[in-house]
Amino acid sequence: MEDSNELIARKSWWDRNWKWLVPTGCLSIILLFVLFIVGIFFGVTSMMKDSDVYKEVMTEVQHNTTIIEKLGKPIEEDGMTSGNISLSNDTGNCDLQIPIKGSKGKGTIFIVAEKRGTWKYSVKSVYIENTKEEIDLLKK
Repeated sequence: MEDSNELIARKSWWDRNWKWLVPTGCLSIILLFVLFIVGIFFGVTSMMKDSDVYKEVMTEVQHNTTIIEKLGKPIEEDGMTSGNISLSNDTGNCDLQIPIKGSKGKGTIFIVAEKRGTWKYSVKSVYIENTKEEIDLLKK
């Protein structure tokens, strides 16, 4: 019988593991990118919701008898706030659309304002979807 103590060439680590490493690496990179984008999105959205303008207008809308009559109680946000807020020290501007809902229907708050010390509103209104009516909050 012949001696069969031949050396068997073992494959390198890369040759043995590339089939699971490449897809896992690609998925990890894609997942990190998606998490980064989601983080930016929620950061910007929370910045809008934490702004003075947002809080002030939501409080005003939640206590406005005309809007409560049209939309019902409680009035709360219904979806994603869109628009932009730009602040620098004591100046800035704001253009927001806030979807809202109540027990009777839905609507949208529209805000356009400029800040020079305090916020000066050029548009502050609520659009009621059911009646296609717009309630101007600047008129008292």
